[in-house]
Amino acid sequence: MEEQGQHVVPAGDRWAVRKGGSDRATAIFDTQREAIARGREIAKNQGVELCIHRRDGTIRSKSSYGRDPNPPKG
Repeated sequence: MEEQGQHVVPAGDRWAVRKGGSDRATAIFDTQREAIARGREIAKNQGVELCIHRRDGTIRSKSSYGRDPNPPKG
């Protein structure tokens, strides 16, 4: 897991929001949708990236809510 930002990760048969680099979950939810909503709130408040993972641990999507080191051109 990346060291920065917030991550939505599988936690058994549930979903967790976890700060990058932490072993401890900030919150655990029954659905990924609920975890994404809470993770997005936290990421926006902290001005960091939200990284959403699939069940297999691969990254599904990322959203940046802070200073983007590689902003889109144009």
